[in-house]
Amino acid sequence: MSTPITITDATFQAEVLDSEIPVVVDIWATWCGPCKQLAPILDDLATEYDGRVKIVKLDADQNVETVTAVGVTSIPTLGFYTGGTRVDTLIGAHPKPVIVEKMEALLA
Repeated sequence: MSTPITITDATFQAEVLDSEIPVVVDIWATWCGPCKQLAPILDDLATEYDGRVKIVKLDADQNVETVTAVGVTSIPTLGFYTGGTRVDTLIGAHPKPVIVEKMEALLA
């Protein structure tokens, strides 16, 4: 069973931009209700897509440098990265099928 990886400003480059497989970045905060709703969905997807898509979590309050650099203004924000480039974004809590569709597009 795989779980989302916690990343920071210091590890964003290595874990996301330099990743050899596509990455979903969950930008969240502990006080964010919709972020808490999204967490179990991302936990499930981390297991389902283990080895094909990496899911990482970035705490917005603790990693302001990255949040600012990627232009996040609302949370939760899911960034979909492939080859070191963000190719799609979802803002807010979305149902699992919507997230799966975006993840499948990363693999196409």
